[in-house]
Parts: sequence; structure tokens; C-alpha cells
Amino acid sequence: MTRMFKIALPDGSVREMPEGSTPADVAAAIGPGLAKAAIAAKVDGELRDIGRPFEEDSRLELVTNRDEAEALDLVRHDFAHILAEAVQTLYPGTQITFGPATDDGFYYDFAPTAERGAFTEEDLPAIEEEMRRIIDRDEPLVREVWDRHDVRALFEKQGERFKAEWVMELPEGEPITMYRSGSKPDAWIDLCRGPHLASTGKLDPQSFKLTRVSGAYWRGDPKNPMLSRIYGTAWLNKKQLDAHLVRLEEAAKRDHRKIGQEMDLFHLQAEAHGSVFWHPKGYLVWRQLEAYMRRRLDAAGYVEVKTPQLMDARQWEKSGHWGKYRENMFVVPDEIPSTEDDKAILSGDADLMALKPMNCPAHVLIFKQGITSYRDLPIRMAEFGCCHRNEPHGALHGIMRVRQFTQDDAHIFVREDQLIDEIKAFCDLLDSVYRDLGFDQYAIKLALRPEQRYGSDEEWDRAEQVLRDAVAAAGRATPEFGWEELPGEGAFYAPKLEFHLTDAIGRTWQVGTIQADTVLPERLDATYVGEDGAKHRPVMLHRAILGTFERFIGILIEHHAGKFPLWLSPVQTVVATIVSDADSYAKEVAAKLSKAGIRVETDLRNEKINYKVREHSLAKVPLLLVVGKREAEEGTVALRRLGSEERQLVMTADEAITMIQSEAVAPDQR
Repeated sequence: MTRMFKIALPDGSVREMPEGSTPADVAAAIGPGLAKAAIAAKVDGELRDIGRPFEEDSRLELVTNRDEAEALDLVRHDFAHILAEAVQTLYPGTQITFGPATDDGFYYDFAPTAERGAFTEEDLPAIEEEMRRIIDRDEPLVREVWDRHDVRALFEKQGERFKAEWVMELPEGEPITMYRSGSKPDAWIDLCRGPHLASTGKLDPQSFKLTRVSGAYWRGDPKNPMLSRIYGTAWLNKKQLDAHLVRLEEAAKRDHRKIGQEMDLFHLQAEAHGSVFWHPKGYLVWRQLEAYMRRRLDAAGYVEVKTPQLMDARQWEKSGHWGKYRENMFVVPDEIPSTEDDKAILSGDADLMALKPMNCPAHVLIFKQGITSYRDLPIRMAEFGCCHRNEPHGALHGIMRVRQFTQDDAHIFVREDQLIDEIKAFCDLLDSVYRDLGFDQYAIKLALRPEQRYGSDEEWDRAEQVLRDAVAAAGRATPEFGWEELPGEGAFYAPKLEFHLTDAIGRTWQVGTIQADTVLPERLDATYVGEDGAKHRPVMLHRAILGTFERFIGILIEHHAGKFPLWLSPVQTVVATIVSDADSYAKEVAAKLSKAGIRVETDLRNEKINYKVREHSLAKVPLLLVVGKREAEEGTVALRRLGSEERQLVMTADEAITMIQSEAVAPDQR
């Protein structure tokens, strides 16, 4: 007698299906439209191939392209799979490693033959065409379950040493899934967790593009072989792809490295990998941003401190960072180097110190000085602290990801009963800062406990719930704020709220964060005297709004395309002459502007005014005051705004100065 399974659907109905049935069969039973639209299935919450048979009574949700997040992940996973097949078809002997989906596409890492050499971007058009041929063949993507020793034997036979190495590290007895591109026994096959679409023909052959090639070490370890990583972008249809390519083109125009050079803001060089050389104009932007943040923190009741760059390794051991974070720290021996040529520079026997990768342990040490009463809490301790993290060279990216950075860091020491109010107040402050800086849209995510962590489950339960309750109290645990919970994404000592900004071209940037931590106060023995006269542990809120000044300035550059609001612009106005007869008048106007607190330069060069206008536009100067013989005689200026299509506005020099003064006021001082 055929065994029947009960399949519960989202609308509350239940269908009985015979053993061997699949989600595709359920879709077909419901109707031909759904059968055509369904691309995958969630079975008891697990995303699966639509053709994988049910194993028991199950809850079923059918996935279509309307479920965009799941659909995009499936599509990108399939394109990575097809990329690997295409490369091995075109270049026999190439070994494959892994190819995950990414936020906007996919990549795959390859080990080309020595004769072939590393892949280049010139290879991409041919690989794209081969991928389209595979899609056009509409081969089924067949899931098979293998024993891991059989998988290893296959890969060793094929010369796939990377896959053979990896598969033996999977847990003994764990089912290994392989996906075959086609139903023939010799069809191309790859180790893959899945799921996949039913066949290659389910993909739109015009919805992807291979974008670039880079080098990548096997397993990210520089001691391992260098691989060729081929990147692609993939979408559900050509319209989405085209829109993404337009965004990429716009992002390239806004690249902070390109604009930073054009505006003479900063540079980077190999002599200081991952550290920024700030030029005068770039550091003016920094100073304005720092002054703004300092005023906001002063008004919000923070006290500012300054802590050491180097601390003894024993302190980092106590805090837990030495065990969990040492690979990202710069370690320094506490000894005087030898100056003798025939001896080692360092003995190797000295005690160790480390450049601080974060400020929190030092802030606890300040908190512990003297006796703190419950009446003193909350203590909001801020520091614009310079930190160092030993990021791999390949991970560095302009000023967005660096090794030396300055955080707008603060730690708030609170009683348990103060947590909700303090986190809510932080959310309100952060919201105001982001809007002042031109970001009206951001999302809030709750990063939950990771597998490797300190503290009990009960402590994590409380800390996670406090963050949920505080965001709800602030009125921001809503779809408008993109509220979402992220399992496993918290720090090793605390869950955290993450704040993700959306910029002018729709990209998101994770910047602000707040974490409720009971672990570090315990490890470093921080206490306050409670109302009962006994010692109690404070809760420590780790929080930042900008994240780091370097990265946030990079985001600001790209968000504004270098066209900073007037109060942040390094040069707020240039007084440019049409003729040399106006030179003395231009200097007089510039002197008045400078006295009024405006950052001003003069352009007295013997060049045509159109050339000067174009050059200062490229340098993103917000306001240009043009003066010639008539303006000098009449005491006027002709004002041009960057990017404005309107004609220049003629006004007296005093009127222009008053107007610019008013516009140049920082948002918190208006």
C-alpha cells in the first residue's frame, strides 16, 4: 500500500501526497500557473530543490521569483555552478575550488594549469558565451547523495586536489551532496550543498555578466597556492541587470579614491599599508566632522577621555581579546632592540604588548579608578580613539578598510534598570546625526549570539531581549527601519544592534552599532556600589555612530559625490578674477570672507574665466565668486553654485558674505 504524506500549506490547507512526491508535484496539483512559477521550496523552513521528494509529513512553502531574496540567492548559486562548468569545458585541466553567491552576484575560485596561467579579463567574453550555451541546453541539475570517501576518490581520479582535500574535512557520516549538470553518467558534477533550480534553462541567459578577475589564496592563507577568482553579477532578469550596471557605473564615478585624489584630500602608499596620509583639505573635513560629533556628545552628557595606544598583553588576556582576537592585533615586544649588527634585533624573550584594536578594556580601567556609586550612573565615556587592526593586505580598500583608524567610540556604564532608556536615547541621537549628515534612510539589525562566545545562555537571553525592547521603545522595530534579526552575527562578548545607512545610489553601509555587554565588566572586575551598599556589576554599552572617521568620510565622499554640504567643504568658496585689474578687489573680498570664518581661496591666474570655472567645478568647490573690473567698481560679486543650472547671481560682496555665513553653519548650530 502506498504511503501518504500530509503536506501543510501556508493557507492552512493540507494535501495528501503519495511517497515519492515532490514540491513540484504539489505546485502542479494546485495549478499550471504555480507549477510554472515555482522555482524552489521551503520544507519545514529549509530551502530545498523543488524536485526533491518529501521524506515525511511536512510544512511546505513554494518559492517563486516574487520571493526575491531567496530567488536571487538560488539564481546566483546556479550561475556560480555554471561558471565552473564553463571554465572546465573551455580550459581542460583547470581545478575548481568554491563559488558562493554574494550580495550582488557570485564568484568562483579556479586553479588554472601552469601552461594556461592565471585568468584575465580578456577571457571573460568567451566564458560568458559558454555559460549561455550551457543555459540553452536546459540540462537538469540533479542532486545526488554520496559517501565522502567515494567523493574523494572521484576528485582524486579527476585531479581535483583542492576538492579532495576539503571533502575529507567534512564530519564523518555527514551526507555529502553532489549536483550533476545533466542526467548522463559522465555529466559534469560538483560538490555542493545546494539547493539549485530544476535545470539550467530556468536561468535568464541575459541576466548575468562576468565583471572582473582577481587573485585569491586557497582558504585565504598566503602560504597556500594563488588561485584565479572570477566575479560575476547576476539577477532575475535583464532589466534588473541593466539597472545594476548603471549603479556600478555611477559608483565608479563616486569612488572615494578617485574623488579624494581630484580634491587633494588624502593618499595611501606602500610605506604605510592600510594607513591614511591626510592632506590639509582632507583633514579639514575630518576636523569639521570631529568638532560636530564632539558638540553632539557634549550636549548628550558624555565625558571625553584619552587612553594609551600600547597595553600589556596580560591586560588583553584578561579582557578575552588575546584568545579571540590576537590574529588581528599588532604585537610589540617590550624591549630595546639590539643595535649590534651580528645579533638579532629582538631577543624573542621579552614580554609582549599590543597596539589596541579597540578602546573598551582601557575605558573599564578608567571606570575602576576610585569608587563609583549607583547615583553616578550612567557614565557615558567617549573617545576618538586611534586603533590598529592587522587586516590582510588583500582586504584593504582605500580609506574604507584600513589598518589604522579612529573610532567615534564610547562606552556607557549603566545599571540594569537604565538599559532601555540609555539605548533608546542612543537610537535618538544616532537618528539625528545621520539626518544632519544627509542620510534619511537606514535599517536596524539585531546581531544575535555567535557559536564562539563568552557568557551564559541566560545572560545572552537577557542582553538580546533588552536590545529588542529598546528598539521597540524607540519606535524603530518596524519594516520602515528594515528591522531584522541576524543569527550568529553578534560579537563574542555581546549581541549588538547594527545600523545600516542607505546612500544616494541605494547602497547600504553598516556603520553604527551598540552592544549590551555583561562579560567584560565581569572579566575585568568592574563594580559600583549599589543602593544596598553592596558591590554590583555595571552593564557596559559599547556604541559608535560613525564607526570610524576614515570609513565614514569615504562614505560621505561617495554619497555626496564629493559635493559636500557647505559646512563640511574643505574650501567653501573661491574668489576668481576675470581680469588682473580685479586682483586687489578679489583679495579684499577674500579677506572679508576669511574674517567671517569662511574657508576661502583666491584664483588670480592669468586664465580665461571659463577655464577657472571648469577647474573649480572638478575640485567640487561649492561656491565661486567671480569678480571683474565692473564688480570691483561696484563692490559686487557674481555668485555661481556648483552643479546649478541657474544663471550666476549678482549681489554686493557684503550680501554674499552674510548669505555664505548663514549657509555654512553646521546643522547642530542652526
